[in-house]
Amino acid sequence: MFKQFASVGGLTLLSRLSGFARDVVMADVLGAGRLADAFLVALRIPNNFRQIFAEGAFNAAYVPAYTRLQVQKGPEAARQFFAQLYSLLLMSQLILLAIAWAFMPQIISLIAPGYRSDPGKFALAETMTRITFPYLTCIVLVTLHSATLNANRKFAAAAAVSILLNLCIIGFLAVAYLFPNAGIAASVGVLVAGFVQLAFIILAARRAGLSESLAMPRWNADIKHFFRVLGPAVIGSAGLQIAIFVDTILASTLGNGAQSSINYADRLYLLPIGVIGVAAGTVLLPEMSRRHSQGNVAGAHAAQNTTLTVTWALTAPFFIAFLTIPDLLLNAAYVRGKFTIADAMAAGQVLWAYGLGIMAVVSVRSAVASFQAVGDLRTPMYASLIAIGTNVALKLVLIKPFGVAGLALATAAGAWINLFLLIHLARRRSLMRFDDALLKTLACTINAALWLAVIVRGAYEPIARLASHFGHFAAISQVLLLALAGGLVYGGLMITQLRLLSVEVPVLDRFMRRRAR
Repeated sequence: MFKQFASVGGLTLLSRLSGFARDVVMADVLGAGRLADAFLVALRIPNNFRQIFAEGAFNAAYVPAYTRLQVQKGPEAARQFFAQLYSLLLMSQLILLAIAWAFMPQIISLIAPGYRSDPGKFALAETMTRITFPYLTCIVLVTLHSATLNANRKFAAAAAVSILLNLCIIGFLAVAYLFPNAGIAASVGVLVAGFVQLAFIILAARRAGLSESLAMPRWNADIKHFFRVLGPAVIGSAGLQIAIFVDTILASTLGNGAQSSINYADRLYLLPIGVIGVAAGTVLLPEMSRRHSQGNVAGAHAAQNTTLTVTWALTAPFFIAFLTIPDLLLNAAYVRGKFTIADAMAAGQVLWAYGLGIMAVVSVRSAVASFQAVGDLRTPMYASLIAIGTNVALKLVLIKPFGVAGLALATAAGAWINLFLLIHLARRRSLMRFDDALLKTLACTINAALWLAVIVRGAYEPIARLASHFGHFAAISQVLLLALAGGLVYGGLMITQLRLLSVEVPVLDRFMRRRAR
């Protein structure tokens, strides 16, 4: 399981880093104004659907159903399920695409109502979204193939496929002079990326012997069950993405730059969430589903505890960084070209607010797996609905005094509410059981994180003076030096504490055994 987690996490890290590189290029070429805001809405619409389905709901509904068929009825039944669903999804997405093209002005008015006061900006967003929307058709089919690969414990191709989107956008921005503007160039890059990703994942599935041709859809019990649970799965697994989607709508009312502040903060915020939280959920769900199907409840609990242990220990440094040096992180990442220090300061406030909820966000996927693995998708839906309702209410209250940062504060509050509800309900039904190792690791993580915060704040000014000698690379140098110092302190404290408390650390133990040999 650690090997699979490392594989998914590593490839997801490459995906997030390529996404970061994409946003650096976008900040340089598009800046944080009108054109950038219009493109980000065009990207947000299909990309939010991708994140809701690919990183949550679809896997939640599909993987347990596919795994159950594979274990109880054999591989042929699972293949038929895949082929019929493939045909249904293709037909439904083509119909959705036709409807979206016909009603694109209404869609933009719904997603970005504030753009109606700026006809030029509205027209840009509409044109770009017409170009990017077919990406959704491709990515839904990509998601089906990726979920099938994940269910068969083949995680690499599915984790790597997102890299292609970022590379395509970067490539088309590099030749933006061939298009009417850079936003159109980037939008065409999104469209091309959809077809490239679909070809890549189909080829990977065929190499694994898991790809099927289209089949005549039959509305049998398995297909009915899938669509019956997909709706609750969307709500139960997509709380964060729904919150960010609402942020997109409300930010459109705050003027130029607000949407860009969310996007650039969101990119850094989603880096640990994608690498750690999504990777953990991707590996954990099929593992827990398989163990529950085999009647191994204790094994399912053990897999979940191990995943939470690793998740919390790896995420805590990001939590401290987002709360202590958000402005510096945005400065180092994006200040160049058309992206200014003022833009970084505005996005830094959003990153700080988002950071308050990051520990909850990375844990939600593992907590939701308690219910998804046994086929219960309604309980996470109810918990998510409560969290989303509270989240939206807080956004409406906080947007006036705090602006775009208020939207992020509400998102963080919603994430914590969702997590606490999930843990309470899972433990009450004996679907989650914390062991001593998990609780000890949590205590060690809290202590090490507090010392990390002290080190970062204490070393900030001395390292800033040292980094000032690097000229244009001062901010980047300061972040790297702080990361090095903080990493040594945090890592050393974690290893020492875990050893003193006799907590097993499988990765470290394996490394030490290899050194001994």
